Amino acid sequence: MRGDQLSRQWLILRRIESSKRGLTAAEIADLLKISLRTAYRDLDDLQHAGFPLYAEQGENGQRWKFVDTYRFKVPHPFSFTEIMALHLSRDFFKIFRGTIFYDSLASLFKKVQASLPAETMIYLDHVRSVFHVGIKPYKKYERFREIINQVYQAAVDRCSIEIMYKPLRSQKETVRKINPYKISFSEGTIYVIGYCHLRNDVRTFVLDRIKLLSTTQETFELPDDLDLDAYTKDSFRVMNDELFEVKIMISPDWSRYVGEKIWHESQTLKKLPGGSLEITFKVAGLDEIKQWVMGFGPEAIVLAPDKLKEMVVSGLKKSLAQYKDTGSVYRHPPEKRDAR
Repeated sequence: MRGDQLSRQWLILRRIESSKRGLTAAEIADLLKISLRTAYRDLDDLQHAGFPLYAEQGENGQRWKFVDTYRFKVPHPFSFTEIMALHLSRDFFKIFRGTIFYDSLASLFKKVQASLPAETMIYLDHVRSVFHVGIKPYKKYERFREIINQVYQAAVDRCSIEIMYKPLRSQKETVRKINPYKISFSEGTIYVIGYCHLRNDVRTFVLDRIKLLSTTQETFELPDDLDLDAYTKDSFRVMNDELFEVKIMISPDWSRYVGEKIWHESQTLKKLPGGSLEITFKVAGLDEIKQWVMGFGPEAIVLAPDKLKEMVVSGLKKSLAQYKDTGSVYRHPPEKRDAR
């Protein structure tokens, strides 16, 4: 089944759902800019797929509607196309496999599937085969299942937790007490945003760097002036630090690719002579955007601030030194030859 046919049939279902009087095949053809023959063929396909459509004779011809006594019950308050969208969204949640979130979603999907006839499931699987969802990079969270459950429950109950935490750039583990305000997901990683009693400030923690966790008997209240959306608004990804205005020049070869995407809500674009692109951000902290810049190699040049320039130059020098290193770490072992 072709993708344009699937999307067209989806639109037909949506149009019929939203019409109280139903629609004639001619009205469907006019709305979707298709031939009358195609409209009839799509309606026939949808009937064979198990959707409870019927044609009722009216003043202007047969009007297509959903039957009042459905062949299958749509869970209130969902519509047919909402259930279809839910079925299609399953691939988005695979990255949560092994967590409490995925278990609940899997249970929901099973209930939806049980409510649909076999013919409709075949149709939906056809629809699903057209879409591909690839979310990379991501982590496998099965082995952190218990920690995720504990953090989630503590956040719901508003109980403080004590954790043994290993920061990314430190070999030392620290014991901290935090009030977990919010669980956040970004770029394939789960984070915990909460008040850190050690730092006396709101901080962001990478969940899989929590080595041990215990829930205390202490409870907390969310501060009245706390706005977690505002807390993360300026982050380039998730981390929060001093606010900087960053200007990056993108080469002509990559300007279109960069300019077509929203990398941060604050971004502004300026076309430069020769086809280059100047992109400006206002971001909280430089570590994350440094990695973003270095990912473009020679296609991106930092214009401001000087601190970010120095960080990128330092990072490039370290990379170059590693490639120049002739130590055994970077050598491939000599190939063994069979003695003959």
